[in-house]
Amino acid sequence: QVQLVESGGGLVQPGGSLRLSCLASGKFFSIPAMGWYRQAPGKQRELVAGISSAGSTNYADSVKGRFTISRDNAKNMVFLQMDSLKPEDTAIYYCNAQALSGIKVVTGWGQGTQVTVSS
Repeated sequence: QVQLVESGGGLVQPGGSLRLSCLASGKFFSIPAMGWYRQAPGKQRELVAGISSAGSTNYADSVKGRFTISRDNAKNMVFLQMDSLKPEDTAIYYCNAQALSGIKVVTGWGQGTQVTVSS
């Protein structure tokens, strides 16, 4: 299993910045993929950004150029730097990990952290 704990959410004004962090723990050999998802009220959960253990990244079109995902493989952590935040970025942000445990791929989700962009 893989357990994930997020931190760094909060209230910020439009145009501001926030940095989310996520720590993975548990019994696994490696974490090939990590990412951030978000879910706004009344909407489906969507992928915001993903990153492989090699550092390859992908982003939702709505956040390209504003958000940056990174990870520290030695510490089993993933980060999301969010700049130029907009009110439409308001959502609960969830950390996700696809980890290798033996020959199995196990998926973990964090509990979510609220990000509110408002003046």
